[in-house]
Amino acid sequence: MADEYVKRSYKRFEEEDDDDDYAGVPSNDGGYYRNDSRANDDEGHSDSTEGHDEDDEIYEGEYQGIPRADSGKTGGMDGMGVAEAQQFRDLSAFEGEVRKDREELAQQYETILQECGHGKFQWTLYFVLGLALMADGVEIFVVGFVLPSAEKDMCLSEPNKGMLGLIVYLGMMVGAFVWGGLADRIGRRQTLLISLSINSVFAFFSSFVQGYSSFLFCRLASGVGIGGSIPIVFSYYSEFLAQEKRGEHLSWLCMFWMIGGIYASAMAWAIIPHYGWSFQMGSAYQFHSWRVFVLVCAFPSVAAISALSTMPESPRFYLENGKHDEAWMILKQVHDTNMRAKGYPERVFSVTTIKTVKQFDELMNMSDTAAWHQKWRLKLAAVFHQVWNNFQTIFSPEYRRTTYMMMAVWFSMSFSYYGLTVWFPDMIKYLQKQEYASRTKVFVKERVEHVTFNFTLENQVHRQGQYFNDKFMNMKLRSMVFEDSLFEECFFEDITSSNTFFKNCTFISTLFYNTDLFKYRLINSKLINSTFLHNKEGCLLSDISDENNAYMVYFVSFLGTLAVLPGNIVSALLMDKIGRLRMLAGSSVISCVSCFFLSFGNSESAMIALYCLFGGISIASWNSLDVLTVELYPTTAFGFLNALCKLAAVLGISIFTSFVGITKAVPILFASGALAAGSFLALKLPETRGQVLQ
Repeated sequence: MADEYVKRSYKRFEEEDDDDDYAGVPSNDGGYYRNDSRANDDEGHSDSTEGHDEDDEIYEGEYQGIPRADSGKTGGMDGMGVAEAQQFRDLSAFEGEVRKDREELAQQYETILQECGHGKFQWTLYFVLGLALMADGVEIFVVGFVLPSAEKDMCLSEPNKGMLGLIVYLGMMVGAFVWGGLADRIGRRQTLLISLSINSVFAFFSSFVQGYSSFLFCRLASGVGIGGSIPIVFSYYSEFLAQEKRGEHLSWLCMFWMIGGIYASAMAWAIIPHYGWSFQMGSAYQFHSWRVFVLVCAFPSVAAISALSTMPESPRFYLENGKHDEAWMILKQVHDTNMRAKGYPERVFSVTTIKTVKQFDELMNMSDTAAWHQKWRLKLAAVFHQVWNNFQTIFSPEYRRTTYMMMAVWFSMSFSYYGLTVWFPDMIKYLQKQEYASRTKVFVKERVEHVTFNFTLENQVHRQGQYFNDKFMNMKLRSMVFEDSLFEECFFEDITSSNTFFKNCTFISTLFYNTDLFKYRLINSKLINSTFLHNKEGCLLSDISDENNAYMVYFVSFLGTLAVLPGNIVSALLMDKIGRLRMLAGSSVISCVSCFFLSFGNSESAMIALYCLFGGISIASWNSLDVLTVELYPTTAFGFLNALCKLAAVLGISIFTSFVGITKAVPILFASGALAAGSFLALKLPETRGQVLQ
């Protein structure tokens, strides 16, 4: 049977006439392709709405032109013989039949995809699913871009900022596992619509909520929603691709993750620094420009929902779940769409019967009088049972070794890549602070009397100074330190400060009016006959050069995301030529070497260049790993591995960022070691190039 499927090729349409094709095709599988009309009459298959079964009863669905699946479709208990019912009671025999059905379906489905061809339908689906993948890329960058501005509105401490950065990955970890499992039960399209809807709703809410806890919860829920995009998108798209197109076009699909990063960087650059794009209602509600950015970042997800609602479910999912008619209609739609776009509208979809997998009806032993809540409870239990069984299958003796290898490769790749991705901007900030500190001006034992300061003071240290009857009015203090200084009969009015402190200073008869010079800025200082009136409300901010620093973060993220373009192109062109394993192992080794060279980057520009090199090479590893996972496992397993990926990301980010300002050697060695181990283990995985989608 496998040989017969392999011999049959879509090239027959280019070599022969349509009538000859249908008349001369062998049909060893009991009517898989149409022969002439006599053969169809003998076999009892219907080509049009005029067909009847042997009892002259109209076949359900035949009015739509759907052929009867005599041998493939499994129905209810009414059409089963006693022997078949007995087999269903034997679970081991039933599982054996299911396994056999799936193997036959895999071979037959590949041949059907060959006939449907690759054309307009696949490219339309490519852009639709690309929007969903783009939404995932945007979600990764949102919190990192808004943190510098959000901390001002929410008075975030360092632990709170760290938790806000990690909460998205935790949500995506949960979402990947949950949605990946449900996609094998309720469908790829349906699950993806639900997950994207959750992402859109909570992303919208997060732009309006004011408190830290509510914002944290909304970003967590948004991450849970978007967590299902990667495992479902790749599985969904792969089930419309023939084997010779699968590796290349799945790699092209990864381009949208890059586009999502570019979109987020460009929107942050264009929106967040415009502080005038804001409004407030009293002191309780504020809507600043960074919230506009959060709202704009939900657009790809909303667009994906709108576009996905016009696309059909995966026919492979329907066939796996015993729904022959629905699958046949979708495959016919794919065939007709592609043929019309290629200028061959007369070509007819020649498939009549498709193998389906036998199903076990979880309600077969429940009477019709059972309450609705009992049926729903049983259905939910069946859903959980199927998801759990699918999850356990990947750890069965047949797949256990491959699963452990895949887990190790996913973990090592995620640990190094996401750890470096978050560590690198923090390292750039640290280098900027070092360079900023090197330009600090120091003034010692200065004496200033009867002077009015109404301009910005920045990056200075004043030691043992004396200030008599001076006025500090309508000014900003940035990174200012006063040590062992005396302020007598001075007046501070309308002062805004950041990273400014008074250490071991003495204030005599000094008035502070409408300032943010709170007492925690006065370290070991004495206040003698001094008064604070109408203090400003706000947070203690320690960042320097906020605006320039924000621009640098956006620019570095933009460059790092754009740098993966060459890697995407190379991996797409070579994926089906050199194979998944060679691509995965080779790019991992080169990524390891480029990561090691990060330790030699002593300047900001050198670090950025090496980081872009690392991102451009490592994307080929990710593309090959995604393709390999799709071809080895169902969506449930893909979701589990993607959840493991996010767990590794959380660990990598936590470990790598703890070494910022201490040493850069340890994070680089960790990342290089993880990539080296991943490339070695990748060679132990099975090659899937040229195989049917099991």
